[in-house]
Amino acid sequence: MGTGKSTVSRILSERLGWESIDTDEEIERLAGKPIRQIFAEDGEPAFRDWETKVLERVLEKDKQVVATGGGAVLRERNRSILLSGGWVVALTADKESLIRRVTSAAAAGTRPLLEGDAEERVTSLLESRRHAYDFAHASVDTSDRSPSEVADSLMVGLPEQS
Repeated sequence: MGTGKSTVSRILSERLGWESIDTDEEIERLAGKPIRQIFAEDGEPAFRDWETKVLERVLEKDKQVVATGGGAVLRERNRSILLSGGWVVALTADKESLIRRVTSAAAAGTRPLLEGDAEERVTSLLESRRHAYDFAHASVDTSDRSPSEVADSLMVGLPEQS
């Protein structure tokens, strides 16, 4: 959360000429309601079920850049789907950068996992997800980079595509 996944994925997809998919947007479209409402009415487990369904559907296609929510990797099934669907990159950032980036979004009510003290929640999420992204093929720290610079580094490291 706050690493720039959505923005970087859009930039990267434009450069590659591929489709850009944001799984959170796809969940909202298919569920017919905002993520905040899914969390409020159905709970986090229901949201995580949506993530799995969307990943299964989305990763059947080629030539796309897919941005997932940060918690999608918490399920083993999702990690397997991601690994079988392509090149997986984890975007990371230091705590200060994350807090700075998500504070305005949390105030706007768009990040249900940040309800309450954003700094405390970011710290807790970082601790609980410390090794959750270790399965990724690559990792890029976005703390001191613009989304364009992150996309540049990914273009250099991108595996050959057929």
